[in-house]
Amino acid sequence: MAKATASKRKFKSELTEILNIITHSLYSNTEVFLRELISNASDAIDKVRFEGLNNDAVFEENKDWQVKLSIDKEAGTLTVSDNGIGMNKDSIIENLGTIAKSGTKAFMENLKDAKSKSLPELIGQFGVGFYSAFMVADKITVISRMAGDPASAVQWESDGQGEYTIRDAEKETRGTDIILHLKEDAKEYLEDFKLKQVVKEYSDFIEYPVVMDMEIEEDGLKGTQEEVINSQIALWLRDKSEVEDDEYNNFYKQISSDFQDPAKVIHYMGEGYTEFNVLMFIPSNRPFELQFGDQKFGPRLYIKRVLIMDHCEALLPPYLRFVKGVIDCPDLPLNVSREILQDNPLLGRIKKNVVKNILKTLAEMKENEYDKYLEFYNQMGDVLKEGLAQDFENREQIADLLLLQSINTEKGKYTTFVDYVENMPEGQTDIYYLTGESRSQIENAPYLEIFKDKGWDVLLMTDPVDEFVLPHFQEYKEKALKAADKGELESDIEVDNTEQKQQFLPLFETLRKKLDEVKEVRLSTRLKDSPSCLVSEEGAMGAHMERIMQQLGKADEIPQDERILELNPEHPVVQTLQRIHGLNADDPKVENYGKILYDQAVIAEGSALKDPADFTKRINEMLIRDAIQS
Repeated sequence: MAKATASKRKFKSELTEILNIITHSLYSNTEVFLRELISNASDAIDKVRFEGLNNDAVFEENKDWQVKLSIDKEAGTLTVSDNGIGMNKDSIIENLGTIAKSGTKAFMENLKDAKSKSLPELIGQFGVGFYSAFMVADKITVISRMAGDPASAVQWESDGQGEYTIRDAEKETRGTDIILHLKEDAKEYLEDFKLKQVVKEYSDFIEYPVVMDMEIEEDGLKGTQEEVINSQIALWLRDKSEVEDDEYNNFYKQISSDFQDPAKVIHYMGEGYTEFNVLMFIPSNRPFELQFGDQKFGPRLYIKRVLIMDHCEALLPPYLRFVKGVIDCPDLPLNVSREILQDNPLLGRIKKNVVKNILKTLAEMKENEYDKYLEFYNQMGDVLKEGLAQDFENREQIADLLLLQSINTEKGKYTTFVDYVENMPEGQTDIYYLTGESRSQIENAPYLEIFKDKGWDVLLMTDPVDEFVLPHFQEYKEKALKAADKGELESDIEVDNTEQKQQFLPLFETLRKKLDEVKEVRLSTRLKDSPSCLVSEEGAMGAHMERIMQQLGKADEIPQDERILELNPEHPVVQTLQRIHGLNADDPKVENYGKILYDQAVIAEGSALKDPADFTKRINEMLIRDAIQS
């Protein structure tokens, strides 16, 4: 090393304060320092390759591009070396002597000013990534030599406390060596397995080899051998015609921790307002995190092969959180940490494009590979349904992807909204559904009797999420969606029961006074065989939703809306009750029969009786009375 006098200089900004921000607030974990240094090294190689297009001398007969990590446990140092463009004294002062002064950014601006059509892919835009190394190092030494100028070697050194020293140096080859004198609590970065783990996580797809000298033993002799520790294979940047199925499958397993092959691969390059590369996977099995409540989702976000964010929620809606993959966009603006995206409309446009392609892929799978789609839907259909409430723009496309049970389909078979509407008979103007715990629990519910009698279909919605999303999805193809157990049905079912209403009105008024649990008693247009049922007002919370809230421990959040008791005027029990009331409105049998009809309706809807013993007592009393009379 040259024995030139070292000069001590102050940084061109308040380094102490800024370094404190960088090392304690800017990054969420210390591992990213290695990502930043490798990214800078990759940029430096890009620069020399670009300069070499017009000046072959800068290559200096060295085109073996690589970034090398070197460990010296005795000295406690980690060195990151590259054979890139390098720096001379002026450029090292300009780039490392000024916080947030990015040589890469200036380089790009110069090229843009020259209207270059062959810009290299560079990522360091803010000039602070280098200083992240002070999170793990209490001193950093940089030795660099500019390409094509053997006499330009220079050494820069600082402890990050406001000053740095600079001196002439000797370096046989172009490029930069960054020597980190690691802090005591950062000595884990002197272990090769730790470095390999970090490189794999953050820089696995950097274009250039990241190498280390690894210890080997042959014939009892120990030595070292240089090993490449990153894959360099960014599948998303390759044409999909060049990628084998096994490569897709292996990559998916690597990023998803899934042991099964994906059900579908989505690989394309978005063009237009900006270019971005997408490689997404639809899993064949329900992801682990969906089963155990981990809410992290979103694709990995890369910028020019460098991992910026492991879960970018801004690029994928929650109802598609089962989708795994990668999005690489070189034009996304970042804040200084590269970890938090600025609020930018470009994100929304990319997200819209990605969602469109995912829904299109699912629709094609449903149309052309139904058995495979059925397997997917049985695993992820309940999550997909959430889109009915979350994505107004695409809700009909989402609805078309749903596989639905109904009273007119065999058990184990499914219909769709499209088929339902196409098969609606003349006179039916609305789409009807009924929610519940299972098909077996609701397919014989009294609410469905009139629909079965008329031959109309009713969708059986048995996913817990149905109760939460259907209130947000009230129309499909200009057909209203209505719950079969809510409101009145006169809009579709033309029934003139004005005379009957008048006949039964006195009985209903009496029952309303006797039954504290109900808001109203009225004639039913739903019932054909059963004597009674309980319904809710249109838009009110139904019985199934109440049961879900109770299971979630949120009984106190259930509105105290009283239910409506509907009675079937054609049923013998109701007719008998009408006769008893007509003879004597104060007959105890009126209240007794009325409460039995209410309790039967509670049981029929799948809810629990508040007082099962009282119900049993009333039934037994009625049986004993009938036995005595006979």
